[in-house]
Amino acid sequence: MKFNRLVSLVIFLGLSAGAAFANAPDRSLRPISRAVIPDVPPTPAQKTAEPERRGFLGLLRPKQRSERAQLFASKKQRELQRGMVCGDIAIQGEPVGRVPGRISGCGVKDAVRVRSVAGVGLSQQAVMDCTTAKALKSWVEKGMKPAVGNRGGGVARIKVAAHYACRTRNNQRGAKISEHGKGRAIDIASLTLKDGSEISVLQHWGQGWRGRALRAMHARACGPFGTVLGPDANRYHRDHFHFDTARYRSGSYCR
Repeated sequence: MKFNRLVSLVIFLGLSAGAAFANAPDRSLRPISRAVIPDVPPTPAQKTAEPERRGFLGLLRPKQRSERAQLFASKKQRELQRGMVCGDIAIQGEPVGRVPGRISGCGVKDAVRVRSVAGVGLSQQAVMDCTTAKALKSWVEKGMKPAVGNRGGGVARIKVAAHYACRTRNNQRGAKISEHGKGRAIDIASLTLKDGSEISVLQHWGQGWRGRALRAMHARACGPFGTVLGPDANRYHRDHFHFDTARYRSGSYCR
């Protein structure tokens, strides 16, 4: 009896399994794929709200480049404002005040010590009055820079041969007091370009494009300055330009 029951159970299970395989689907069942959500850029309102959603962690992210650039520009502007003299941010230096002269006729009432003009550095800090500092700025912007252009990357530095000095003209005994002795003059020997090359009054006057640039900037100094002297003036100026702000009834004296 037990044997017959066991045989009946085996036959039943075999028939059930066969029926199941017969009704199996053609393909394997896979989960339904989720809908693809397209990449939609956030709205301005979402961008504004994003830091709030990030909470405290959002505050730890570095500032954007534009923000850092603005901070740097603001810092640079503050530095320039602190260093400006003669009420002009393009003239950087420090006030000196009254400079007494050791001989009669020398001295400066309200002197400044200038280290750079219109973004161009001076080889040595030059003492002068504000009228001369402003004339120098005008010449740098309208005379020197246009004459050189982008050659060598532009002018990086002006080599100052002389500025304030209590002496007579050309250091000649018995001569009148030089404009240098009044803080109204500056002598320029050469220019250094950003690539390290040089334009020298002594070496390049009348020589190639450098000579042409020197002549152009010499001519453009006539106006901002009252006296403009160069290698063609006399033997005392063969190696530099002399600029001063003395004024004459007949106008600027330029040679």
